[in-house]
Amino acid sequence: MARALLLIDIQNDFVPGGALAVPKGDEVVPVANRWIERFTRDGDLVIATQDWHPPNHSSFISQNPKEGIWPDHCVQNTHGAEFVSELSVRALQTVVRKGTDPRIDSYSGFFDNNHEKQTELAEVLRQGGVSTVYILGLATDYCVKFTALDARQLGLVTHVVRDGCRGITPTDEQQAFQDMRSAGVIIE
Repeated sequence: MARALLLIDIQNDFVPGGALAVPKGDEVVPVANRWIERFTRDGDLVIATQDWHPPNHSSFISQNPKEGIWPDHCVQNTHGAEFVSELSVRALQTVVRKGTDPRIDSYSGFFDNNHEKQTELAEVLRQGGVSTVYILGLATDYCVKFTALDARQLGLVTHVVRDGCRGITPTDEQQAFQDMRSAGVIIE
């Protein structure tokens, strides 16, 4: 069965200088590029998720001061939503956009946070005969974690590349790795 590399949200707003910068988030880019080269050479799928929020997204504090938890970030068609320029995007076979519904956020590359709507990611993997995924990107304690947990629930053998991830806080990142390991995710 085929494998796929899932690159999670390696976008300008999540690296230093971005609107929702993950500490040392830029350090995942060279790791991602090495894994992209490896998967491309082996003929496996390379897929990226892209946080792609409308400007009126309910998770933004600017739109929802009482319940919003994030600064405006990864707004559709802005520099912040673009992939980091050093990322080898030419190797991507598919880009899965998430967080597009202004009413609900989507940390996972597979589902929105309420599991009401699904992205095309599971179908792309199914059509490609993929049974094993390798995940890396930003941020460990949110989008990487929820993508990995959903991959496991969907029956995929799931690996997370630890040195290709960065979290928002060290404590939350450690808890995320524990949660993923407990769910059967293999931490590389």
